[in-house]
Order: sequence, then C-alpha cells, then structure tokens
Amino acid sequence: MSPPPVVIAVAITGSVPRKKDNPAVPIHVAEQIESTHQAYEAGATLVHIHVRNDDESPSSDPDRFAAVQEGVRKHCPGMIVQFSTGGRGRDPAARGLSLVHRPDMASLSTGSVNFPTIVYENPAALVTELAASMRQHG
Repeated sequence: MSPPPVVIAVAITGSVPRKKDNPAVPIHVAEQIESTHQAYEAGATLVHIHVRNDDESPSSDPDRFAAVQEGVRKHCPGMIVQFSTGGRGRDPAARGLSLVHRPDMASLSTGSVNFPTIVYENPAALVTELAASMRQHG
C-alpha cells in the first residue's frame, strides 16, 4: 500500500519581509521563480504567491502575478499555483485583479485579523466580492 499523497506548501515571499530584513527574500519576479523552483526540486507541491512593487512594497499588479505564474508553470510542471488576495498594504479594490489569470487556487481571508501594529481588514462585502470573482474565474 502506498503512502497517502502529501501537499507541501511554500510561501516564497509573503507581504512583509524586505531585503534589509533578509537579503535572500525573493522580491523580483525572476527571484520568485527561482526560489519556487528550488522549493519544487526539494519537494514542494504548492506555491502561495505574493508579488511586490519595485520598491519592495506589496503589490496587486496582475501582470506581476501572471509573470510569476508563467515561470512556475514552465519550470515546475504540475505545481499548484495559489495567488494571494490578502490585504496587508494592498488596495482592497485591487486585491482580486490577478484572478483573471486563473491560478489553481487563491487565498480568501474570511474575517479581519489583528496584528500587533495594524488591523488587516476583510469586510464582509469584500470577502463576498473576492469569493464571487474566484467562482467566476473557476
């Protein structure tokens, strides 16, 4: 009898760390693709993607999400791609724009979260809107 399948998830960047915090954090698209490929080679089967602006701040740019996804699909065949729709540092109206690129999955925070210095707000209307967009894009 073979062992049950295992999903090993990797969140390669997140929305908080900067190069000043850790020089190895992958910020730019090429770095994110390479980091994901290294994790894939080590056995990761799912990648949770955040993208960043050139100044390293969190981004909702759908073109950046698409570029990372394209690289992952090319270099990590079969890996599950999950886009972040999280909101730390991101405009609520832009958080679901990347869903047009139809990742395999997307995160959906269904309530607000209190962090030590900020409240990560997820009002019910936004949660409903993001969920509807996820359904629309399959």
